[in-house]
Amino acid sequence: MGGAVVDDAPPGVKAPDGGWGWAVLVGCFVITGFSYAFPKAVSVFFKELIHEFDVGYSDTAWISSIVLAMLYGTGPLCSVLVNRYGCRPVMMVGGLFASLGMTLASFSTSIIHIYLCTGVITGLGLALNFQPSLIMLNRYFSEKRPLANGLAAAGSPVALCCLSPLGQVLQYHYGWRGGFLILGGMLLNCCACAALMRPLLPPKKPQELEMCNQKAVEEKKPPQKKKLLDFSVFKDRGFVIYTVAASIMVLGLFVPPVFVVNYAKGLGNEDTKSALLLTILGFVDMFARPTCGLIAGLKWVRPRCVYLFSFAIIFNGCTDLIGSQASDYTGLVIFCIFFGMSYGMVGALQFEVLMAIVGTEKFSSAIGLVLLMEAIAVLVGPPGAGRLLDTTHQYMHVFLLAGCEVTLSAFVIALGNFFCIKKKQEDPEAKMEMAVTAAERDGLNPGVEEDEEGEEEQKGKENGTVSVAKEDEDVVMVRENGTPAGEENTSI
Repeated sequence: MGGAVVDDAPPGVKAPDGGWGWAVLVGCFVITGFSYAFPKAVSVFFKELIHEFDVGYSDTAWISSIVLAMLYGTGPLCSVLVNRYGCRPVMMVGGLFASLGMTLASFSTSIIHIYLCTGVITGLGLALNFQPSLIMLNRYFSEKRPLANGLAAAGSPVALCCLSPLGQVLQYHYGWRGGFLILGGMLLNCCACAALMRPLLPPKKPQELEMCNQKAVEEKKPPQKKKLLDFSVFKDRGFVIYTVAASIMVLGLFVPPVFVVNYAKGLGNEDTKSALLLTILGFVDMFARPTCGLIAGLKWVRPRCVYLFSFAIIFNGCTDLIGSQASDYTGLVIFCIFFGMSYGMVGALQFEVLMAIVGTEKFSSAIGLVLLMEAIAVLVGPPGAGRLLDTTHQYMHVFLLAGCEVTLSAFVIALGNFFCIKKKQEDPEAKMEMAVTAAERDGLNPGVEEDEEGEEEQKGKENGTVSVAKEDEDVVMVRENGTPAGEENTSI
């Protein structure tokens, strides 16, 4: 492939917002489900692994942590590979890696083998699928992108509701080795999803127009080679603010789902009854994500999507703060309902906001760098909360800490958008107005324009001039060929 970005959006090609894009959305839905739900679904086999290898629960918990670390921490590597080879080949290889890891893990003889196979190899395979699928979704959807992001994000709770019971069934009938082998076969579906990621192609031009533009194309300079990892995104104030806010948010975002079941057990509830809380949370989350995506796509809401994202984060943080005061099972059920709503809103909007800030061209590099920063927070957040729990022996302090971290991130992104990003968006408009004023002052001559209007029309016919006219805007005459640059005039 020679380093060409085989599926990079060609210049001038508008996102179809439908058509084959819906097939891409289905693939992204499945990939998102595997990526986020798989680390949690593997925990079903932890008891058998503890008995098989004579290790503790903390040792087996590292399996899920390594998978998540690979999913987030390999973001820059995924960006480089996507910019080098394109999304579809990278996802194909990722699907093979994800399946190979689980297949090899079924033959493991020690917990270290599980770490390497399930954690590293499968985690890398999922990462090579997750990030490119989001990039392709961004290229296929523009006007309907918030809805598409919401629907794709719904794959996480749907897959969690399916994979966890399936894992229990597989464990009961085939043991952990047979379960790992079957799950490895299921992960080959990632390759099928990769096949759906068809590159966008530029529209075919009529033959006459191609002949007319042949000389202009030959004179153009060759396009600059695209950077494998574009660090210039750090010059974007919006990207920096988003990255800082997202890193703070992730410190506390994943803490409540990890501890809520044990919180219920600590209040004297049965194991089955306590585990039902996660089902409630996932069920609400399943409907909250597409609903939030639909709302974010409204004409009035979409320009203010950053503020909606800030509201979702504050909603989530306040839910943690209030839920920390729950003293019975009913209180925890109410907490899970509202947490599922807010958690779904955050999941539906987080990548939509990033796409809106950096744009399609730099999104492949931006998401990789963001995920790398979030990987550090993912590794620090839950263990830090666990240490706080070991010190205080009260879940209230864990939920209070998570709520404060999430709420702080909301203020960072909201205030940063208001004072920095908003001003940044206004600057190009001001520069454009100054440029138009200068052009009107230097290049336009109303007194001569009327006399030269007839000559301009005649020259346009002889030289193949193409004019673009609008009733409410200035008209600029653009010559395709035959007119020297020094003879160009501007008419209104």
